[in-house]
Amino acid sequence: QVQLVESGGGLVQAGGSLRLSCAASGRTFSSYVMGWFRQVPGKEREFVAAISWSGGITNYADSVKGRFTISRDNAKNTVYLQMNSLKPEDTAVYYCAARRGLSSTSIYYTRYDYDYWGQGTQVTVSS
Repeated sequence: QVQLVESGGGLVQAGGSLRLSCAASGRTFSSYVMGWFRQVPGKEREFVAAISWSGGITNYADSVKGRFTISRDNAKNTVYLQMNSLKPEDTAVYYCAARRGLSSTSIYYTRYDYDYWGQGTQVTVSS
């Protein structure tokens, strides 16, 4: 069982930056693939970024590529999402997700792949 707690959301002007954090419980964090997703009311939860258990493989949605960076610190059981050059369309509730990886190169892109979810943190970007 893994429990995830996000933090770092807030209100920021367009062009600004935020860093989200997701703290995970448990002693096997380093064997979990971690992902970030976001959701706005009335729309499906969409993939933002994911990182392999070693941190060596990352993947991003086209809409955030070049602006967002996912990273992890296995010693601190924490995954991060650095968000730069924020746009109003980035406004959403951001969720952290986890799934045990099958190998060091495993990475997952859909919400159906993940087993554990945080409660979400609101990010609002004003124009």
